[in-house]
Amino acid sequence: MKVEVNSTSFADAVAWTTSVLDARPTNPILAGIKLEAADGALQLSAFTYELSARDHIEAGVDEAGTVVVQGKLLADISKSLPSEKAYLATDGSTMTITSGKSTFTLQLMPESEYPDLPALPPLLGQVDAQTFTQAVNQAAVAVSREETRPVLTAVQMRFQGDTVTMSSTDRYRLARSIFQWTPQQADLDAVALVGGQHLRDISRSIDEHQNVQVYLDTEHPSLIGVENAGRVSTVQLIDGEFPAVDRLYADSYPIHAVLDKHKLIDAIKRVALVAERNAPIRMVFAGQEVTLTAGGAADEAAANDVLDVDLDGEDITVAFNPNYLREGLSAIAEPFIRMKMTTAVKPVEFNGQQEADSEESMNYRYLLVPMRFNS
Repeated sequence: MKVEVNSTSFADAVAWTTSVLDARPTNPILAGIKLEAADGALQLSAFTYELSARDHIEAGVDEAGTVVVQGKLLADISKSLPSEKAYLATDGSTMTITSGKSTFTLQLMPESEYPDLPALPPLLGQVDAQTFTQAVNQAAVAVSREETRPVLTAVQMRFQGDTVTMSSTDRYRLARSIFQWTPQQADLDAVALVGGQHLRDISRSIDEHQNVQVYLDTEHPSLIGVENAGRVSTVQLIDGEFPAVDRLYADSYPIHAVLDKHKLIDAIKRVALVAERNAPIRMVFAGQEVTLTAGGAADEAAANDVLDVDLDGEDITVAFNPNYLREGLSAIAEPFIRMKMTTAVKPVEFNGQQEADSEESMNYRYLLVPMRFNS
């Protein structure tokens, strides 16, 4: 193989492709990145059985060929190349990378031992990148870190015609985002459980100027594919049944409160400074004010903060884990928050709205279970 590439493009492609690799793979060959040079392009791919990543860049190909080299080492080398051009050439069991006056020699890994990457399933539909990224960031808020219950580490993606619903829950909260997209089939009806952290990682590298294509075999779903700007990722689906969470939403909420989102988040941060680990902060709604309080026991520091609120319904006091509260609110895109409550111990729904007196948006629904507190 003899190839000439742009050093910056090469480094970007190597860094993105190798980002899926495990630090300590179960099989040494899975630490490798596969390079395939042909037809004016250099294809790069990495695979862990659970994840795969594929990218390509333009290349001057003097000799076509395929090699596998250590992925993380190639990533470190490629980002340090001193010149605009880099030259890759193989000789026997080594590959030489030359850039400017710098030369690196890497040992080749046995290409015959490298596993075949999974085939991309059929195209399911597409959506603009900004919508996809926002939906993932919102839906993944409530992903659990408990590896003992894999379904709770997933985002459930439900595809119904031109509507996609993403949901996650860790049993204490529920995050749900809904968006419209262009499906390949109007009567589409499919569900996939995708690792929340993997979905977040994919969304972080999305090119917002290109659409996102989603691939899934609805008859035999085993993995999902995501393509954007020529980069293709696949993720093995999580096997299991997502909890029946729809029943957690109340049919009606007798108490509504509308607040300025940024002022509320800032007040939460201030009050939480005195809260002990996992201790709640309380929100006391009375009249047209809400008082946020934390601490206050005989041997504790205390804090309180007062905000204006548009309250419709009876006075109420609710308490929340401050981190869960702040994370959910931060995912809301609109400048105002509507809190919808029934009692002090039942889940509270949070929605965004554009104006203080407008209707709430149902495109993102964050449900948080209050904590019990001492009066």
